[in-house]
Amino acid sequence: MAQSDEATLREALADRYRHVERIGLNELASGNLSVRFGDGMLISPTGATAETICAGTIVRTDLDGAHEGPRRPSSEWRMHAEIYRRCPDAQAVVHTHSDNCVALSCHNRPLPGFHYLVGTFGGPDVPCVPYSTFGGEDLAEDAAAALADRTACLLGSHGMISRGRSLDEAVTLAHRLEIMCRQYMLALTIGEPARLTDEQWREFFDRYAALSYGQP
Repeated sequence: MAQSDEATLREALADRYRHVERIGLNELASGNLSVRFGDGMLISPTGATAETICAGTIVRTDLDGAHEGPRRPSSEWRMHAEIYRRCPDAQAVVHTHSDNCVALSCHNRPLPGFHYLVGTFGGPDVPCVPYSTFGGEDLAEDAAAALADRTACLLGSHGMISRGRSLDEAVTLAHRLEIMCRQYMLALTIGEPARLTDEQWREFFDRYAALSYGQP
């Protein structure tokens, strides 16, 4: 890939990192973003904040963790790498500690099919994988397995992660999941909300496919 392409991706990744903090999905140095690049990825550095990140601080990393330059990749590089290995169409990955995703994940509960927009993540729910220590292989494998047939999942007692066919799509999915978790917990204040039926899900996915939306 040409150096100009790498420069463009670095600028875009730093810009979206700042955007994700601006809209409240991450605070301080939580969360991380990456884009696929050649046989590896470009990923936000460990300890990055919206104030410190720039194109020059982005780390070029292979899928085994080897990296270039003085900065280290995010401690969650394994999770990003495993998703790229298992999901060939993933071109970007976004991990956040957004409030409502964290709150639901701390109950180790999936986001159920209470609203038709849950289906835009690829199925009738959004799974929650069990808690594992951050940065480890168990978390990477569990998250990647969950994203084999979903575009996002919750991470038990941790947060969320999404994959997209572009960086903008992965960011949008992270934002949408935060909204849906907030709305689900709002619905819970007056009781457990109803779930869409199997027939209603079939109708939704048929309509979704017919309109050529594909993934959101």
